[in-house]
Parts: sequence; structure tokens; C-alpha cells
Amino acid sequence: MEKAEIGLIGLGTMGAALASNIADNGFRVAVWNRTTEVTRKFHADSDEEDLAEQIVPTESLEDLVAAVAEPRAIILMVPAGDPVDQQIAALRPLLGPDDMIIDAGNANFHDTNRRARDAGDLPYLGIGVSGGEEGARFGPSIMGGGKREYWDRVAHILRAIAADHQGEACATWMGEEGAGHFVKAVHNGIEYADMQMIAEVYGMMRDGLGMDAAAIGDIFGRWNDGVLQSYLIEISGKVAKAVDPESGQPMLEVIVDAAGQKGTGRWTAIEAQHLAAPIPAIEAAVVARNLSSRRDERAAGEALFGPAPERIAKDLPMEMLEGALIAGKILCYAQGFAMISAASKQFGWDLPLPEIAKVWRAGCIIRSTMLDDMAWALGEDPNRNLMFAGYFADHLKTHHRALRRVVSLAARNGIAMPALASGLAYFDTMRTARGTANMIQGQRDFFGAHGFERFDGRSGQHGPWGRG
Repeated sequence: MEKAEIGLIGLGTMGAALASNIADNGFRVAVWNRTTEVTRKFHADSDEEDLAEQIVPTESLEDLVAAVAEPRAIILMVPAGDPVDQQIAALRPLLGPDDMIIDAGNANFHDTNRRARDAGDLPYLGIGVSGGEEGARFGPSIMGGGKREYWDRVAHILRAIAADHQGEACATWMGEEGAGHFVKAVHNGIEYADMQMIAEVYGMMRDGLGMDAAAIGDIFGRWNDGVLQSYLIEISGKVAKAVDPESGQPMLEVIVDAAGQKGTGRWTAIEAQHLAAPIPAIEAAVVARNLSSRRDERAAGEALFGPAPERIAKDLPMEMLEGALIAGKILCYAQGFAMISAASKQFGWDLPLPEIAKVWRAGCIIRSTMLDDMAWALGEDPNRNLMFAGYFADHLKTHHRALRRVVSLAARNGIAMPALASGLAYFDTMRTARGTANMIQGQRDFFGAHGFERFDGRSGQHGPWGRG
């Protein structure tokens, strides 16, 4: 039997979709799952798509390794954390010195760094894959990390299965060790903030303007034809307009208001603190998800303090809400790319910011038309904050007042907008030449003699208050 060009372990939702994608693009793929029945069913189901001949089902790790042509490349699609280490420990003794392991799960980049170092001279890649089940099946965004020579060995397969944007594959090598998984984590952090901002605007339309779900869906649909055109705006409109087949109610009226998460947004927020990279909109989105799960406490709070004011903000035009979301989105992405830039310097990765924007233009969850302009702006000056690039600065000049109006109206009406409000605070801080940290430095010197720098350039100075 002809040997497979690549192997894949783990036939969960994402693994099965990715294996089908590989087969669909003409590459023979050997697959293994620890539950043999899952492997058999996957292979049987693949016959419906005429892919069965391209898929080699195996019932043991030894069979999998034997089914893949040397030098082998085997993709891991198993849950992040210990399961990855356990799978590597079981697989590596069966492989030759030139055989490659590719972790394509949602790994913490620190774990990927460690695994790459532990591998030594044995080939190892950590790649971020974004796009959900549909992306994995028909073309995800792929962010590669590891030695460039290892990426080049399998790049023809990864580019072939990736999403395509105007003839360019959305798959790129990002840098050494965990660079790919780091970029994927920041992608997910931006995704959290983008989704949260959309949810906040939905909340203003629902609670501040009294709009029904179908009308809200129409607004999102209209916005998707403009500057905000993106996958998330598109699906938000579809979610809002969907009807529950059981009750006949809008789907949004039957979905519990508690958002789940798999941890990548949290990793982004934690790492941003280590890098001293301010990402307030992303951090606010992570906090909002955590608070959403506290339904009993929120209900108790409403019983104690009363519900939000009932006054409806009827004077708020849809154009203003759209402008607020445009400004918020720009500020969110600016924070994310600034964090990537900080990590590039900290870890010596030389992360290709323009290429990252290009990789995100299709296949991934945060794909949007704005990313074309972001790629151009980052190519012009990768060290400049995106909010200062001409195209985005013009949008912020036009729309920051809308953001300010929406956030203030929300505050007056008791409607929580943590991500949009954090974006606004970031904007106001970044447009203020002289801030208020001089007071903080004075306080620090007063109680701890930490010293401060004077405007005349002298550092290590102390105030006249002595030790507090």
C-alpha cells in the first residue's frame, strides 16, 4: 500500500476536520485515535466525501508510524497541556531522528518553548491553527513556530490546506520555538475583545434602545457591507436573526448569558502583564467572560441594587453605534499588534507583523477587511502603533466621539461596556502628552524612597518630604 505523506493523531472535531482537509487537497494522510472505533467511523464517513482512498486508518501508534513515509511528519490534535506531553512521550520512541512531531493544538507557547528545547535536534513544530471546525475543514489560518528548516519541510502541505486570500495562502512561519502558538494566543485575545465589543453594542441595542433580535440582526447585516465587514459581524447578524425551532423564540432569547472559554484569552492577558504590554480591551473581555458565569451573584446584585435604569436612549442613531464599534475594533487590534511587537523584542523572534496581518485575512475567526489595511500599515512601519497609522488615525479622528458618546450613554443607563470603555480609556491615555503618573512617582518616593526622574533630565531624585 502506498504510504501516507503525513500522519495525524486525534480525531476530535478539529482533528477530523483537518485530516479531511489534508485528504481533500490531494495528500495521503494516516490517522490514529486512541479509541479505535472513532478511527473506523471517521474512515467510513470519509467515503461519503470520496476521501476514503486518501485516508489510511490505523489502530495503533506503531501502525501509524509504519504507514507514514520517511522522513515522517505527524500532527498532534490532542487537548493542550499534559495530553500533549503524554502523546509525545508515547510517540517519540517509535520515530527516527529525522521524523517530525507537529503540535497543532491550542498549546500555551511556554509549553511549546519547553517541548522544542526538550526535542533538541529532533524535529518539532508548534503551529497555531485558527478558524474553528469550518476553517480546519476548508482552509484555516496557520501560524508556524519552530526551526525554519522544519517549517519548510511541510510548508507545501500546510499552505495547500490553509485559507486563500487573493491567491496568497494564509499560512506563514512566525519564528522559533513557540512563536506560532504565541501569535495564535494573541489572535484569540483579539477575538475575545472583538466578540465582547460586538456583544456590548448588541446590549445597547437590546436594552438601551429596546430593539428586537431580528432588527438587531438587520443592523449587523448592514454593517457587514461597510468598514466593519468581518466574519464576526456577519455571524452576529445571523445569530441575532435565527429562530429557535422548538419555542419559536429568537435563539438569543433561549441562550444562557454565560460565555465559555478555553484559556487562550486568559494566557494573552497574563503574558501581556509579563511583557508590560497594555491590552486593556482584551483584559476587559477576559474579565467580562469570567463575570458572565456568575449568574447567581448577578441576579442577587440586581435584587439588591435594582435593575439598570429603564430610560431608553432613543436619540442614539445606528451610525453612532457603528462608529463606536469601528473605533473600538481599531484600538483592540492596535493593542494586540503592539503586544506582538513587544514579544518579538523580548524573545528575539523577529515576528513578521505585516505577514501576521496577512495570515489573518482569511480562514481565521477575526478575519476582516480591515486586515488588508493593517498589513499595509505594518509593512510601512512595523514599530508604529496602528492607531497612529494614517488610515486608522483618520478613522479614530472621525469616530472617537461616537465611542465616547456610546460609552457615556451606556454608563448613564447602567449598561456595562467594559471592553469599549477600556478601549476609550486607552485612546485617551495614548493621546495625552502629559499624564498623571507623576503623582504615582511622588507617592512611591514618599512611602518607599523609590526616586523619580525630573523634567530637567536628572534621575534618582527624591522629594522634600523625606521618608514617609
